[in-house]
Amino acid sequence: MKEVIELKTERLLLRQWRKSDFVDFALLNADPVVMEFFPNVLSEDESNTLANKIESLIAERGWGFWAVEHISNKVFIGFVGLHEPHYELPFNPCVEIGWRLARQYWGKGYATEAGKAALEFAFNHLKLNEVYSFAVVDNMKSIAVMERLKLKNTLSNFEHPMIPENSPLREHVLYKIDKASWDSSNV
Repeated sequence: MKEVIELKTERLLLRQWRKSDFVDFALLNADPVVMEFFPNVLSEDESNTLANKIESLIAERGWGFWAVEHISNKVFIGFVGLHEPHYELPFNPCVEIGWRLARQYWGKGYATEAGKAALEFAFNHLKLNEVYSFAVVDNMKSIAVMERLKLKNTLSNFEHPMIPENSPLREHVLYKIDKASWDSSNV
């Protein structure tokens, strides 16, 4: 078990998960608007299984999809962080940056703020050369976050292997940022 890394921004704390986060995470995962670009909403059991998996990966590596807490009121708002997908992708092995926030926290810059902290950690502490992100082609909100984080569209859309073949959610855009681009955009 590794020491768990926490990241702090002006408004947010990216930290290890607590069991008290699970109720709010289940509500977030049951919201059809939040889950619009996923195959289905999650039941409470499915959400808890996911939270336990994310929590165990952080315990194992020290980093991952951190729980995001608003510093001012200590409220759990979702997750932002880094992940190593282990299913078949055309660009594996890789580290991806991802996020999922409760709808009431959208449009406030939280995903971008926490994403910048996660990328800074990826490049300056993990010493990664590149970080990827991907989303359903119609998920304009996530694509906008990728672009605010200075990730670039690789123009290499792909069929996500975890999405059923006949699903309109199968085609994903692929964005990427490398260390040199990150450094030049953060001088």
